[in-house]
Amino acid sequence: MTKERSDSSLNTSLGEQLRAIRLARGLTQEQLAEELEVSPRYLAGVERAERNMSLATVESLAEQLGLTPRIVLDSGADSAG
Repeated sequence: MTKERSDSSLNTSLGEQLRAIRLARGLTQEQLAEELEVSPRYLAGVERAERNMSLATVESLAEQLGLTPRIVLDSGADSAG
């Protein structure tokens, strides 16, 4: 089954920001996925904007990262956390 890439700019911003946060923290996808208790495959899909996350999931993800949902969604925000 092939996943279709989402055209949502919000999904793209979320993926880019999550990747920036991960890299700023010096983590691999596997390490961050373990920290967030998700699969590396799922995290990779989010980073590539192939996953359509609910707002509740974004909120939970932000909380686990110690950030606000706004920071996780804002591709222009400081990602150092």
